[in-house]
Amino acid sequence: MSDDLSPLADLGERLIAAARRHGADASDAAVVRSRSRSVEVRLGKVEETESSESDDLSLRVFVGRRSATVSADIRADPDRLAERAVAMARVSPENPYAGLAEPELLAREIADLDLFDPSEVGGEALVAAALETEEAARAVPGVTNSGGASAGMGATGLVLVTSTGFRGTRQRSGFSRQVSVLAGEGTRMERDYDFDSRIHLADLEDASAIGRRAGERAVRRVHPDKVATGRYAIVLDPRVSRGLVGSLVGAINGSGIARGTSFLKNRMGEAVLPDALSLIDEPLLRRRAGSRPFDGEGVRGERLALVENGILRSWILDSAAARELGLRTNGRASRSSSGVSPSSTNVTLEGGARRPVEDLLRDTWSGIYVTETIGHGANLVTGDYSTGASGFLIEDGRLGRPVSEFTIAGNLADMYRAIETADDADTRFSLVVPSLRIGEMTVAGR
Repeated sequence: MSDDLSPLADLGERLIAAARRHGADASDAAVVRSRSRSVEVRLGKVEETESSESDDLSLRVFVGRRSATVSADIRADPDRLAERAVAMARVSPENPYAGLAEPELLAREIADLDLFDPSEVGGEALVAAALETEEAARAVPGVTNSGGASAGMGATGLVLVTSTGFRGTRQRSGFSRQVSVLAGEGTRMERDYDFDSRIHLADLEDASAIGRRAGERAVRRVHPDKVATGRYAIVLDPRVSRGLVGSLVGAINGSGIARGTSFLKNRMGEAVLPDALSLIDEPLLRRRAGSRPFDGEGVRGERLALVENGILRSWILDSAAARELGLRTNGRASRSSSGVSPSSTNVTLEGGARRPVEDLLRDTWSGIYVTETIGHGANLVTGDYSTGASGFLIEDGRLGRPVSEFTIAGNLADMYRAIETADDADTRFSLVVPSLRIGEMTVAGR
């Protein structure tokens, strides 16, 4: 994808001018260019190839405290689109919190966060990478079938223009490889997977390493036992712990706080994590998955302590949620075709003992190491948590037999306060969280 987005920026300016002519008091326009290419293979044969390109726009207009958003592709006539948006806004209900971000908060300089790699990967190279990934996984002794492998690349470019004078562009590239395989026979087959996704092609992990890890994970899960119902010490694999901490981030989201639909709504200034831990959101990190030089309203976000030394300190806010809560946006607006809402960027769980996971297991001595959960188990309104799970018994301080078909249940507030951390966090993700021990939980098994 070309790194020249100036034609899209010019289109954004025309949309803003058209909205003004038709009577909008304020407006912003987002123009998005997307390109992607991917292949899927299974059992050594290509099953699907796909390429896509799109150029889309959305125009948001305000007439007083009334607003409307319209979306189209870039072939739409700016004047007619603006006329339609303003007409819709005039008959929309008033929202006392609607409006653009305050001009003084807009980004003055667009930081280069090294989020775009112009490298092109052709279809043949993607096929070769997918085949190599699957072949490495199937070569692991005990792997008996394949769920398929894929390889892909893509890029998105965003232009944001506002009637308050902001004009910014940002681009992001992505390269990925993934594979899923099965081990065992008949009705006792077990599935697992592995993948890698990077902003820069040179950072993408070797295909054979991804495949080998997926195969080994599947084989380890073969012939799982059942666990007896009871109370068990629980340690979460990073794949699962990211989801748990993601629920905490969701409960801190300002839109839920403003609606009163978060179990943390009255907990600002109180302890929600152990005092050794902090939860930090940083949008300006170079070459990181959640980074962005400005948010969906043009605001430059800065490092934000969501939780500091265990104490809840900040909500995740866009302008509307901030106004409803009597606060100011902290540059966490996310833009989509349907509008703007608060979202986090790069969230890291910091602090704690950070012991090797082997030490964490040894200190736990007996319990369950959970590697996968089934379904969405967190209720952010009540804080209740219950989900199906599988993993491995912790026996004599080490990973033991695989176990499956059990449910773990508890309360999020209690689980967060009990967290102890290992040192195996992975910075590939926008949520950087290691393996976690979360104390004892109720386990429903056989």
